[in-house]
Amino acid sequence: MRLFIALDITDAIRDRISLFLAGVSGFAPDARWAKPESLHVTLKFIGETSEPGFEQIKNKLSAVQSGAAEIQFRGHGFFPTAKSPRVFWIGLQAGPPLAALAAQIDDKMAALGIPKEDRAFSPHLTLARIAGGSGSPRPSKTDGPNGTFQRLQEKLSARSTPEFGTMTARDFFLYQSQLSPKGSKYIKLAAFDLK
Repeated sequence: MRLFIALDITDAIRDRISLFLAGVSGFAPDARWAKPESLHVTLKFIGETSEPGFEQIKNKLSAVQSGAAEIQFRGHGFFPTAKSPRVFWIGLQAGPPLAALAAQIDDKMAALGIPKEDRAFSPHLTLARIAGGSGSPRPSKTDGPNGTFQRLQEKLSARSTPEFGTMTARDFFLYQSQLSPKGSKYIKLAAFDLK
């Protein structure tokens, strides 16, 4: 099973983002757009895991001790750069508790042999990616100018910075990602409270 760890978002924020998507997705019709119901804030991607590995991951995550995290959803951008865009995202502003939660999860997973992240935690919500392209924020040798997001970038530059709201994350989840030709389906397998 293909696993990752993430925060869910509130229905109110999801609804605002859904309206935003409806208004801008036509400006990049060749991009693969996320479904509003599948939006989440990834804390750690794990990848393929066996059933015994799944149980070990759950046990380690149940030992995470972290407080609730307040998160503001605002703005947007492109990975890896605006000149070579592969991913369109919504920005998150959060204080130290969210970064500390991600670091603690990274440490717990490293104890199971899952490689630690090699870059700083950069929370965001992925809205769209170029077809067939990587969702990684890291620059790649194959990056270069592409026209997928050009019209979207032009339209967004004429608008004010969007605000989607603020929420307090009180739990996080272990998800399974099921890949299919119609896109990924995300299933919550376990929930963990933030005290």
